Amino acid sequence: MDSSVAPVTMDNDHQNPSNKNKPSKGGWSAAIFVIFVEMAERFAFYGLAGNLITYLTNNFGQPLATAVKNVNTWVGVSSIFPLLGAFIADSYLGRFKTILASSLIYFLGMVLLSLSVSVVPMHSRKAVFFTALYVLAIGEGGHKPCVQTFAADQFDENSPEEKAAKSSFFNWWYLGIVTGASVAIVVVIYLQDNVSWTVGFVVLAVSLAVALVLFLIGIKKYRKQRPTGSPFTTMAQVFVAAGKKWRVSETRGGRGICYKDDRGGSHVPCQTRGPNLVRTKQFRFLDKAMIIDNKDASSKTKNPWRLCSLNQVEEVKLVLRLIPIWLGCLMFCAVQTQLHTFFTKQGSTMLRSIGHNFQVPPAALQSLVGVTILIAVPIYDWIFVPIVRKITGHPTGITMLQRIGIGLFVSILNMVVAGVVETARVNTAKQHGLIDTPKAIVPMSIWCLLPQYVLMGIGDVFTIVGLQELFYDQVPEEMRSIGAAAYISIVGIGSFVNNAIISIVQMITSRHGNVWLGDNLNRSHLNHFYWVLAGLSAINLFVYMWIANGFVYKQVEDEGTSEGKELGMQEYLEVKV
Repeated sequence: MDSSVAPVTMDNDHQNPSNKNKPSKGGWSAAIFVIFVEMAERFAFYGLAGNLITYLTNNFGQPLATAVKNVNTWVGVSSIFPLLGAFIADSYLGRFKTILASSLIYFLGMVLLSLSVSVVPMHSRKAVFFTALYVLAIGEGGHKPCVQTFAADQFDENSPEEKAAKSSFFNWWYLGIVTGASVAIVVVIYLQDNVSWTVGFVVLAVSLAVALVLFLIGIKKYRKQRPTGSPFTTMAQVFVAAGKKWRVSETRGGRGICYKDDRGGSHVPCQTRGPNLVRTKQFRFLDKAMIIDNKDASSKTKNPWRLCSLNQVEEVKLVLRLIPIWLGCLMFCAVQTQLHTFFTKQGSTMLRSIGHNFQVPPAALQSLVGVTILIAVPIYDWIFVPIVRKITGHPTGITMLQRIGIGLFVSILNMVVAGVVETARVNTAKQHGLIDTPKAIVPMSIWCLLPQYVLMGIGDVFTIVGLQELFYDQVPEEMRSIGAAAYISIVGIGSFVNNAIISIVQMITSRHGNVWLGDNLNRSHLNHFYWVLAGLSAINLFVYMWIANGFVYKQVEDEGTSEGKELGMQEYLEVKV
């Protein structure tokens, strides 16, 4: 359900001996306030995103394909802004100030959204509504990459007591985000469908206001970290240094390799300390940045824009290796965007009654993804991993890339099943003469959609959690917030990829006079669209397998290849909700 949960990282300040005498802060008394902030944010996000497609089609009268692309664009922008938010937090403001500012922006955006559906005149309503959506996207950008990491900062890993408390915190954090998302999907969406949109959005705004107040109440309890500076500067130094020495080699004009990783500027005799990262053979053009030439040797101080350490160079290589994996998972996220759009519209045409009076909101079925994750996580951790470990001998049963690949396969199966169910729905509409009555309820239970929601949850357990682990484990430590934001951005770009596919499908099918994604789902060919996604995903899986086959995991001196440690249930805070 949620790709926004960033892996936990600890700032280097925790490992600085000078911090031991600082006043005691943090711990549970601080973390509980951050948990409430995250619960409210997830509550607000899913209360809006889960039913946005319904508002755009029913209240603004947008064509289905247009509404889907608008939802995807908003989700995409909301998932790309965390890259900027993580950069600002790490380089300038710090996590606390970034969370505070983004929470305020988020609240103001939700207030504006509530006004847009109530008191704003009709002729200006659409403009104000979309303005509010993108104000919310800005708030998401600062919130997503910082809040979970800031919560983890409240527990000092050098303290045995706090380290034990941190394990318990993981469970409560996960419970909090599950609760926030699930309550929004069930309760708020019911209010929107059966009371009014104004009431639904006001409830979301009030929850954000309460969370902001609670966050401020705990201000004296928080353990805050200072900004560590931009990691992009270090990366740029490697490329610039390599460019300046493009004619230099270790055997021609070179006087050795710089091993000393002193980024504050050390004297050039750099061979005083061995590297942490093992030198690799990929991207060897960057190795020139760590070659000491005559100019470096004659300089009294190290110029970081001419000479970089082996560690710096290898850290840049770590980032470059993740780019093909990032690209190889875009199609998976394009498939996952169906959850908030076409899946919901399918459900709105089917029988949704429970008893005589209660109607299940079609968007409420999104909660099934969270339920599936809650069931699948312990099965994966307690049953799947031990069994597979005996076969493969790998500590986690399968590698991170294998885990991601299994999820990619599940997404193919998901689209095949969704296409089959949609075919059955359309055939049922034909049998009952409802093919030209788009607003009629097709006599087919909404619970027939259950398999595709379950498969989406299973895919998340494999691919989404695998991606979070990979982008946490394989990036340089000082870039883990950026790594989390980079992972989140896959969801955003995947939404744009889905928009592009929709536009191409609409353009091609309109030429033949039979648009696949029309407003009347009974005459559309949504099943064909699902199968196109399945075919593209299958091609993507083969490309991903080729990329993964050449991937080199991070290697640390005297530790061999690092493929990440097994995530236990207490460390499953990365799981999507």
